[in-house]
Amino acid sequence: MPTIAIVDGVKVQMFYNDHIPPHFHATLAGQEALIAISTLDVIRGSLPTAKLRAILAWAREHQSELALNWIKCQDQQSPERI
Repeated sequence: MPTIAIVDGVKVQMFYNDHIPPHFHATLAGQEALIAISTLDVIRGSLPTAKLRAILAWAREHQSELALNWIKCQDQQSPERI
């Protein structure tokens, strides 16, 4: 699973050929949240509140890049670092 960014210590990753809806994984010290790219809703899991806020703020700024990386991962291409 490629790491596309590290935000405030939280790894942002995507799987190749992952299930829909388009999303990314945010992981920190054994905790994980799956976050939908289009809505920035947490699909599953959790992170500490301050870390989740930081990830969501970052994701708002990079939503289009996240969407493009999702497409690349679905096509078995390496995503870009953000």
